Parts: sequence; C-alpha cells; structure tokens
Amino acid sequence: MLKRYQVLLPDWLEDYVKLLAGKYDLSFSEIIRTIMCNWILASVPILYPELKLGIMPKDILEMVKAEANINMESEDVHRILSKIYFEARKAAEYRMAQEKKKKKK
Repeated sequence: MLKRYQVLLPDWLEDYVKLLAGKYDLSFSEIIRTIMCNWILASVPILYPELKLGIMPKDILEMVKAEANINMESEDVHRILSKIYFEARKAAEYRMAQEKKKKKK
C-alpha cells in the first residue's frame, strides 16, 4: 500500500529526478522510491554483513548499463523495479527486526 507524503527537494535534486523519470518513462514518485530502495540495498548489508540479498546496487548499475545500448522495454524496467523493491523490503524488514532485538536488550 502506498501512502502520500510531502517531500521538499532542492532544485538540483528535482531536476535529476525529472531527468530519470523522463529517461525511464516512470513517475516522479517511482523514481524517488527507487532511489530510496537503492540506498537501503547499499547501506543495510554494510550494517549487517550476514544479510545476503539477491541484488545489490552494483548489480542494478550493470543491468542499466547493459540495457543502455538497447531500448529497455517497459516490462524490463518494471521487472527490475520489482526485484529492487522486493530485496529492499527484505533488507528493511531485517534491519527493523535487528533494531527491535537491540531495544529489548
């Protein structure tokens, strides 16, 4: 389920998100969600090295670079996004569970 939030962005960040939204034919919100998920995928495994994820930011970059030479189909973009969202959720839930355990101690 998606919830609505207001996010204040500096002009340069708005311009960058718009660039990506246009390039990949995605909504502004979807780009922001993807950027946040990439941050989760980059940071949580550093905090919890025992967590093994099915995709990492370097893997995402490789997929994007490989697809850059040809036009990515909408289905390919959504397939990649689904995997990013799934793995980021797994990482976020893992971190939340670990933080909850720390609080109990």
